[in-house]
Amino acid sequence: MGTPRTIVVGDVHGCFDELLALMARAGRAAEDRVVLVGDLCAKGPNSAGVVRWARESGVEAVLGNHDAHVLRAVRGDTHVKPTHHAVAETLGAADVAWLESRPLWLRLDDAGDSAGVRYLAVHAGLVPGIGIEQQTRDHLLNLRSITAEGLPSKRIDGAPWASLWRGPEHVLFGHDAVRGLQQHPFATGLDTGCVYGRELTALVLPSRELVSVPALRAYAPM
Repeated sequence: MGTPRTIVVGDVHGCFDELLALMARAGRAAEDRVVLVGDLCAKGPNSAGVVRWARESGVEAVLGNHDAHVLRAVRGDTHVKPTHHAVAETLGAADVAWLESRPLWLRLDDAGDSAGVRYLAVHAGLVPGIGIEQQTRDHLLNLRSITAEGLPSKRIDGAPWASLWRGPEHVLFGHDAVRGLQQHPFATGLDTGCVYGRELTALVLPSRELVSVPALRAYAPM
């Protein structure tokens, strides 16, 4: 039995077959910890399969913005898109309860390397200069950029927030498929657009090896 690893996976978006292929390519062992950086649900073909597998396999995950939309649909929110209502109808009670219990951020205290790097998983982003406990739910679920005026933005507008993040934690995140794989000194973006026909990517810790599998097809327009 080898040393347990932590396998951190980018946005799955219901791409269950690709998720299983990624676990095989990463050589996931029973003792390895698997963490999903949110958006397990929506846009792809099998959101319920992803959630059920994660729940039954002891996988951890942070909440993504699309997961939050699905939970709003479960509660009967009529302002949510029909696609999120469709996913909500496929989830069993145990799946909903598991998804509702997902945190907005997760410390990966046992994933660090000999250099003492501390890792933190969130779905979207953190406003630079503000500690994790003071970040807003909206930014944790939706942030992408910091504008030229220094304002947080959900858009591809200005600098990637991760390029301005200075720690102390190294943040692992998703949400930003347009920019794709991001590798900054204190943050790594893992949304490589699987649901749009690109790739599903994981970062394996503590080695920091990147592992990817190609999408079987494009399930949604970019």
